[in-house]
Amino acid sequence: MDSTMENEERENEKVLTTLLEEKQYTKLRQTASEMQAADIAAVMDDMEDEDSLKMFRILPKSMAADVFAQLEIDDQQYIISSLSDKEASNIIDNLQADDATDLLEEMPANVVKKILANASPETRDDINHLLRYPEDSAGSIMTVEYVDLKEDMTVQDAIERIRKIGLDSETTNICYVLDKQRVLVGTVALRFLLIKEPDEVIGDIMNENVISIRTTTDQEEAAKMFQKYDFTAMPVVDTENRMVGIITIDDVVDIMEEEATEDIEKMAAIVPSEKTYFRTSVFETYKNRMPWLLILMVSATFTGAIITHFEDALAAYVALTAYIPMLMDTGGNSGSQASVSIIRGISLNEIEFRDLPRALWKEIRVAVLCGVTLSAVNFLKMIFLDRREPVIALIVCLTLVVVVIFAKMIGCILPLVAAKIHLDPAVMASPLITTIVDAVSLLVYFNIASRILHL
Repeated sequence: MDSTMENEERENEKVLTTLLEEKQYTKLRQTASEMQAADIAAVMDDMEDEDSLKMFRILPKSMAADVFAQLEIDDQQYIISSLSDKEASNIIDNLQADDATDLLEEMPANVVKKILANASPETRDDINHLLRYPEDSAGSIMTVEYVDLKEDMTVQDAIERIRKIGLDSETTNICYVLDKQRVLVGTVALRFLLIKEPDEVIGDIMNENVISIRTTTDQEEAAKMFQKYDFTAMPVVDTENRMVGIITIDDVVDIMEEEATEDIEKMAAIVPSEKTYFRTSVFETYKNRMPWLLILMVSATFTGAIITHFEDALAAYVALTAYIPMLMDTGGNSGSQASVSIIRGISLNEIEFRDLPRALWKEIRVAVLCGVTLSAVNFLKMIFLDRREPVIALIVCLTLVVVVIFAKMIGCILPLVAAKIHLDPAVMASPLITTIVDAVSLLVYFNIASRILHL
């Protein structure tokens, strides 16, 4: 985070906390009304629960829902559970439908029941509508609040409609033109309406080349479409092309953060968690990390078995033992470099399974260059610094070339195969690749040593 932003955040926290402690509620309310909702939420997230609730009650009603939508889920749950039925219904009714749905998906059943019971019929219908869609689909993250127009409307009629429903819509920058069956037939930008004559007909000036998303499209694919077309909002349609909602850029930013976090956790062999680091308990963190650690520990027994099998060779040439960690680490790092590059390419739609031969050929050429360079440097080091026999240096350096080539090939192949069989490529990253490469490194090392030294 930029130092200026950090300083501003600390200053906001200091001012609001001081006013709250000194019980200067009127001044606190006025100060908060001049701040951004996201800045207030950031301060409240760092407060104790009771202070956070007190702060929330003091906020102007006009901004309470906006601040609430920016809070961490634990704070939202505490606040909504502490509010009266009337206060809770006011908050929910003023949230965008997609934000309200996200909230309910994380809440306990008794809290959800309370919220739905006190929400307005319109809000309840919108929430129930969104809850029907599969988790992580475009339908589950869209909002149903948007500006819809008819083809036979004039520009004047359209502007009047925007004035009427615009405040309750997620965005008014783009308006969606629907026919009588609510099939999406076009779009028109607000700025375009402002420069047209009042009596022009929407059907004549609308853009008919509409890019839309299906309700069942995965949210990650939806985010990629935003990136491809550089949109700030995109319509969501059902199987019959009837419009049911929109996804906006703020939803996409959340998706990208969520997906990136999930991939990073999987690449580190951690079961993904939706909570922030400090809000995840010690036991939850333990449960998230333990499964993969157990799997990797058990799989690592193969390397132990390989070393045991070649005990005689190691006993005859103890010098070989000293270079095992270097070979294994170099192989693991080489595989990780290749896998991260491939996973990034898959995520950005730059690489597909059909590109495997091209990607593999490139990685092999890179691996040869890397392996030869590393071996040359290592050979000089072993001869002049370690004072090893040339034959030992030759064994280690030949192994190094083979291991680097194999590791980069595995790092290239596994993520693409995983994507092809509809597994998450991130799972094939560092931990799994490292385990495979470690075992192969030892097999190659000892076989080369056995052949050269005639063990």
